[in-house]
Amino acid sequence: MATGKDLPNIGGFIRDLRRNAKISLRQLSEQAGVSNPYLSQIERGLRKPSAEVLQQLASALRVSTPVMYLRAGLLDDREGQGVLAAIAADPDLTMAQKQSLTQIYETFRRENARLAEATAAADTAPVTTGPTTGPVTTESTTGPTATEPTTGPSTPPGSAADLANIAVTGPTTTEGTPTGGA
Repeated sequence: MATGKDLPNIGGFIRDLRRNAKISLRQLSEQAGVSNPYLSQIERGLRKPSAEVLQQLASALRVSTPVMYLRAGLLDDREGQGVLAAIAADPDLTMAQKQSLTQIYETFRRENARLAEATAAADTAPVTTGPTTGPVTTESTTGPTATEPTTGPSTPPGSAADLANIAVTGPTTTEGTPTGGA
């Protein structure tokens, strides 16, 4: 976990966000539901806010709660939080731009995680050998072989293996031929 001397003062960070948003201390205290004197003490580094207060301030300042927790030293800098903190701290970006970049970044991360899961599922899916009609011998990397009757394509449309294939080759026909679209 990061220590206080590794991170900028959380109070200064909150003050910078407030100033960039062009709102007064009083306005932020009202929006966040904390007292004006308490917020002033946080900004001056005299008080350390709780996780709940940080969440309220993040909401009022329209930044993600993990960014606040990271800057306060409550989270490790992992899983992309450094990127989110950099976006939130950039004084050249408007609040709307920060929100857009944060949403785009988090969407990319979620999509990459889904693709990684689909690829992992495809890698551990049974390998099919033999004809595509009649009995099919299935070899699993995690268990014994089995014989089951089947007809049609060996990989059902919409399966994890099919999704991983689409991610690698693009759209295909039901026979597995690439359609040329991306």
